[in-house]
Amino acid sequence: MAGNAENKSKVETIKEASAGLRGSIVEELASASDHVSDATTKLLKFHGTYQQDNRDSRKERRRQGLGKEYMFMVRNRIPGGKMTADQFLGELEIADEFGDGTLRITTRQGIQLHGVVKSNLWATIRRINEIKLSTQSACGDVSRNVVCCPAPWRHNSIRDELQRHTDAIADHLRPRTRAYHEIWVQDPVTGDRQRVAAAPESADVEPIYGNTYLPRKFKVGMALCDDNCVDVYAQDVGLLAVTDGDSLSGFNVLVGGGLGTTPSDDRCFPALARRMAFVRPEHVLPVVTAIVLVQRDFGNRANRRQARMKYLIHDWGLARFKAKVEEYLAQAESICGVGPQTVPRPLAEPHPADVTRHHDHLGWHAQGDGNWFVGVPIENGRVKDEGDVRLKTALREIFTRFGSPVRLTAQQNILLCDLSESQRPEVDQVLAEHGVATVDRISNVRRFAFACPALPTCGLAITESERVMPVLVTELEAEVARLGLADREFTVRVTGCPNGCARPYNADIGLVGRSVDGKSGEGKYMIFVGGNLIGTRLNVPYKDLVPASQVVQELQPLLRSYKRDHREGETLGDFCNRVGVDGLQRGDGAQAGGE
Repeated sequence: MAGNAENKSKVETIKEASAGLRGSIVEELASASDHVSDATTKLLKFHGTYQQDNRDSRKERRRQGLGKEYMFMVRNRIPGGKMTADQFLGELEIADEFGDGTLRITTRQGIQLHGVVKSNLWATIRRINEIKLSTQSACGDVSRNVVCCPAPWRHNSIRDELQRHTDAIADHLRPRTRAYHEIWVQDPVTGDRQRVAAAPESADVEPIYGNTYLPRKFKVGMALCDDNCVDVYAQDVGLLAVTDGDSLSGFNVLVGGGLGTTPSDDRCFPALARRMAFVRPEHVLPVVTAIVLVQRDFGNRANRRQARMKYLIHDWGLARFKAKVEEYLAQAESICGVGPQTVPRPLAEPHPADVTRHHDHLGWHAQGDGNWFVGVPIENGRVKDEGDVRLKTALREIFTRFGSPVRLTAQQNILLCDLSESQRPEVDQVLAEHGVATVDRISNVRRFAFACPALPTCGLAITESERVMPVLVTELEAEVARLGLADREFTVRVTGCPNGCARPYNADIGLVGRSVDGKSGEGKYMIFVGGNLIGTRLNVPYKDLVPASQVVQELQPLLRSYKRDHREGETLGDFCNRVGVDGLQRGDGAQAGGE
């Protein structure tokens, strides 16, 4: 059994000895050092924070004989991306007081604060709990933030039902250890405890995770066939809603998605989830629990590069994996508190329904209950004031004045909800006065593009990503407009390393950081092409080690070939997939066959 492998990784040993994820966190937080040990760094991820350093300052600090400039990224767990106006305002205040003054909306509908120094870490997480949010299990070897279509359309009950399932799964898969509450909510000096966030009521027993939790991170997402805005096939467990008119029939259960990879290891690869079964809504929790239990017991605990569930399914095959999930359903039913044999065995085959469309929810939309919501594009999810674009100030004014609820999207944008017809022009005016571009004022290239943070904070980054994206998009916008393709919709996603945080491997165009020129410092990227907007197809390598300044130049022949040879209704990704890399490089799209 891989979960019991004797050759355990270092992280497994740290988790096993941590006494329920406590380790020496409290002692190290109280020390005078500006950073924590490696073991504590690993444990802090379960509490929602990563230790980082400012890589921009490394060279100068070395010259001065100083060590690294340490800081922490703090991530919120926000199931389905749902927040109140007061919570968002609270996050802005925390970022101003303890962080770098910006917020970053993540590709999993959460919020990250950057630049938190160690002496402010406890106060930062404590304050997040005081506004009724949490950082628990936003990172670490557990189920991460559960994502779900955020659009508050209420023409029927389906989207609200999905959000209820999202909340139930997120709460069910939350670690039961009291460590989080003890460390971050209980005052470490006085011992006083304010129950500002729900503490686990049970003892320190982890019925789902056990004492070493999962072998690796685990992601759950919920989507609709006609609205795959969360990239459901990129999840460890994807729940694709099957509907009958205005009612929810159940879910197709997709398993084994994950886009991270290690190019130097040919056993590592990105993967889309596979269609395993169809389940009724009332059976979702036991089935998801059984899947987690199988990954817990059989996932690879010796090699973290091979620890994601996609590799277990690749090694076993889907049929064996499904059979093991069915075997574990009895244990899962007991954990979920339902009667034995509640879930029919064997699990039903997947329903024919599948993903057909994608929606980013930008612009104004009638909710169906008399109110409106507006999706505001946020470049790379970074909420800040910079130059003439004062996004942070605009959002602060809107939430203070109107108190509108918030939904965060998996494209790193924000939805302002429950606005009346009379408030629409006022909101538009605030955005315009602060230089915030609405969706009708940006190109399609910019609309569907996003990047991971990368430098200077991410320790894994090889190249720039967020900071280079605006330049690349501006250059690509000009080329696309020159070719008369400005009305075409396609995704461009950039990451500073192969780990795939911005989901580059199923994009129409994905750029993945590979190396840096030793003299100029310019990043070089691998270009991937042939994915699609609806997230159901992986792309393939097109060009490697392309300097950032030459990316658009390398894409020009491909775009020209698409302009000349695409078929009626064919998207850029579909064209690249049909023609193939060899055909694209020869420019013979008109002669290529296939579908």
